[in-house]
Amino acid sequence: MFFSDYDQLIALDKKHIWHPFTQMLDWCSSDPLIITEGKGCYIKDINGRWYLDGVSSLWVNIHGHRVKEINDAIKDQLDKIAHSTLLGLCGETSILLSERICQFLNSTLCPDNPSLNKVFFSDNGSTAVEVGLKMAFQYWRNIGQTNKNQFISLNNAYHGDTLGAVSVGGIDLFHSTFGALLFKTHKSPSPYCYRCELGLNKDTCNMTCLDKMEEIIAAHSDTIAGIIIEPLVQAAGGMIVAPSGFLSGVRSLCTKYNTLLIVDEVATGFGRTGKMFACEHEGVVPDIICLSKGITGGYLPLAVTVARDFIYEAFLGSTNEFKTFFHGHSYTGNPLACAAALACLDIFKRDNTIEELAPKIEILDLWLEKISIFPHVGNSRHAGLMAGIELVINKETKEPYPYEQKMGYQVTDNLRSRGVILRPLGNVIVIMPPLSISQDELTTMLELIETSIIEVTGA
Repeated sequence: MFFSDYDQLIALDKKHIWHPFTQMLDWCSSDPLIITEGKGCYIKDINGRWYLDGVSSLWVNIHGHRVKEINDAIKDQLDKIAHSTLLGLCGETSILLSERICQFLNSTLCPDNPSLNKVFFSDNGSTAVEVGLKMAFQYWRNIGQTNKNQFISLNNAYHGDTLGAVSVGGIDLFHSTFGALLFKTHKSPSPYCYRCELGLNKDTCNMTCLDKMEEIIAAHSDTIAGIIIEPLVQAAGGMIVAPSGFLSGVRSLCTKYNTLLIVDEVATGFGRTGKMFACEHEGVVPDIICLSKGITGGYLPLAVTVARDFIYEAFLGSTNEFKTFFHGHSYTGNPLACAAALACLDIFKRDNTIEELAPKIEILDLWLEKISIFPHVGNSRHAGLMAGIELVINKETKEPYPYEQKMGYQVTDNLRSRGVILRPLGNVIVIMPPLSISQDELTTMLELIETSIIEVTGA
């Protein structure tokens, strides 16, 4: 049965659908959009109005909507097979994609010693993180160090919503409710320089937050299996951009204290920070890297967890040694998703996507500098085309708007009336458009955001 009438569809939505991260009492009294079509950097609602997709359909869209090459790749794959398991069988597209991902990782992160060669498929960022945590935990058991069974993660971290990922999360609003279900982790200070939890000044602190992490790992080095971080940007935490040197500092601590570095590049990977992977910015080679979101260009769910060779080798043994990695998913290595990902990666090379970002990043950088003087813009920050604008009541005291005032949503609702879709994180306006956005589209979007901020905050 198909309904094209807005009122009928909205009635059915409110009757049956429980939306993620949404207070449904508010939702059921609202008039939400129904999206029916996308093209390029735009999405269209059921009433025929087009909007600039300024949040990349929640950070997944890379090359725009309805990309012919990705469409064709999926259609071609449909004519062969839609799904076949990787449990006991191989898949053509998953084999080809695993090679391509390793080529991208090794050429950018460790060209002199290619060691990121083992790909484990799953279906979303949270499951990629679960795989990474379990992989790290079992690695130490397989080599006889069963006491290494804990993790260090950051305050303000977000690694997904399954229980392992929540255990290493650090956003109380999202995670505290489930505390009784979680395993214990050590929390290290977030590199949130605007609101330093240590009360220090960015210009003089010498990254004391990194020193605090070393205190934790030094005190528990015999039990720490790994450190997990979002490299460069804590995305869901509010687009918190770490100071230069923090990421490489964490890598050094992992090496010094013989523990594994797990990087969650679910949000930062595939060009978002201006390089293919955020780890490139500081020459960091992780032991395990988790990738998802943009991997298929925003078409289909897919994730990979890629491990260095030495980790994989610890899982090799005779059957009765039980060193097998006992983990899997029904849709592991789904051929349709892998076909989309192969096409997505082809476009990166064909269109020189990363190289073409530089002038767009400069436009964003100059605009953020311009609006940073607004009386209710407490802080503006970005890495590549990932940006956050933190709104405050008082610029001098950094007093935030009360949560119940929903200032971020007030701005994005105003912006929606101007034809741009964004989704805030509390008082932080998040900007993360498709990488394919044109310079003119980006400039127009930023001008409209500026107008909405001024109108809503009275700046």
